[in-house]
Amino acid sequence: MRSLLGDHLLQRLQQDTEGKLHQRLFRCLRAAIIDGVVQPMTRLPASRDLASEIHVSRNTVLTAYEQLQAEGYLEARTGHGTWVAEKLPESFLNTKNKKKAPELTKVQSSYVLSQRGSNLLGYAAASPHQWGAFVPGAPDVTEFPHHIFSRIQARLSREPDVNRLIYSNAGGCIELRSALADYLRVARSVQCDADQIIITEGIHQAIDLVSRALSDIGDHIWIEDPAYWGMRNTLRINGVHIQPMPVDVEGIIPEQQPKQPPKLIFVTPSHQYPLGSHLSLDRRRQLIQIARQHNSWIVEDDYDSEFRFSGQPYPSLQGLENNAPVLYMGTFSKTIYPSLRIGYLVVPKPLFSPLRIVAAELYRGGHLLEQKALAEFIREGHYEAHIRRMRLLYGKRRDYLVSLIQRYLGSEFIHEYDEAAGLHLVLKLPDHCDDVAIAATALERGVKVRPLSQYYMQSHAHAQRGLLMGFACVNEKDMVMAFGVLLQCLREAKVPTLN
Repeated sequence: MRSLLGDHLLQRLQQDTEGKLHQRLFRCLRAAIIDGVVQPMTRLPASRDLASEIHVSRNTVLTAYEQLQAEGYLEARTGHGTWVAEKLPESFLNTKNKKKAPELTKVQSSYVLSQRGSNLLGYAAASPHQWGAFVPGAPDVTEFPHHIFSRIQARLSREPDVNRLIYSNAGGCIELRSALADYLRVARSVQCDADQIIITEGIHQAIDLVSRALSDIGDHIWIEDPAYWGMRNTLRINGVHIQPMPVDVEGIIPEQQPKQPPKLIFVTPSHQYPLGSHLSLDRRRQLIQIARQHNSWIVEDDYDSEFRFSGQPYPSLQGLENNAPVLYMGTFSKTIYPSLRIGYLVVPKPLFSPLRIVAAELYRGGHLLEQKALAEFIREGHYEAHIRRMRLLYGKRRDYLVSLIQRYLGSEFIHEYDEAAGLHLVLKLPDHCDDVAIAATALERGVKVRPLSQYYMQSHAHAQRGLLMGFACVNEKDMVMAFGVLLQCLREAKVPTLN
């Protein structure tokens, strides 16, 4: 079997045609070492093996190796082969003698993104910090019963069904779709069966699928304001006109007689993201009436519905009326772990077949072994048991964070829309505060909060100031230390504290 170095040299030898063969091989090997293709302290193939791989005589390879060794690129170790030197000759040269990096040509410098791509970069907000105090929405992935899930995966992987190893255009694993249908009917009052569920790779893909398949470039789309930045950016790249709608304690405030009817209406009715309110029954009926009147679709993101720590859970908007014009989407990112990349989209029956085909054309279905394992995990009762256990754990952590806020800042710093649900809460700040600057200062000191004002559309002149504080992935001991750091940041920003 040919090595990667052999493949590389065969390609380079075709390009270097000047001089004798051993000289060409020497130059190709030296370039590979200098360019980092072959790293320092790497053992090279034996001369006989490399000669066989690149179809030259062994003497040709030996001559090239000897020249490289003489110039300090290689070291021969008796009984242990030939190795790339730890320090290359170039490292001893004066910086003045080093080659300058090639400048970009005019053609290269003219490469630019599309207008939509450039626009998206200007709004990019995905954080590289996804773990620790106080990352919003991050579940405690260490508490998941990985041993149970791994055991199911291992059993399925030993003798996998060939149908789970090829592309899928069926909308996802039928066992997972069936398990989800049963779960959602009971837990969320969603009216559905397996033939209405399309498995996705998370909420972003579901939003992308819906916006591409059910709207055209320039169509008006209603979203909540403030709203999840990831949804806004997915809609932006698809060229729709985003119309932000204000939010109050009852959720989104719709226009009763819109001049430009929306094609899609995106809402988080169970737990508005990021403020925390739930969509009242009156507003739910208003939205359905508007959607029916204008042939619009409501897209329900059932965000954090599993984690409500007081009162009764609110049923889904999708199940409020028969044949409601609602598409329901959810994910396992918060209940299991984000890198699983499994979500789901529940669609009205007439939409299932066309959306399934569009999804197959755009994304190509896969991860069927993981989906089958997740289906068994749900069927065996492990998923429901895990959610119950995490609800208790997250509830205790939330209570502890609330107690810290009340003790050191006061109850007025907890946002008035907060309903004791989800994996984060909003620390409300005075209007004069620069929440972006406070969050940046906290991040420099290892505390990861997000500024509330950045969740509003940039044209919004009345964005509230605050900090999103996730409590799910931080225990009480670490929470105290991180809160102390954040408290110091707030004091430096002239925010009044109690202690």
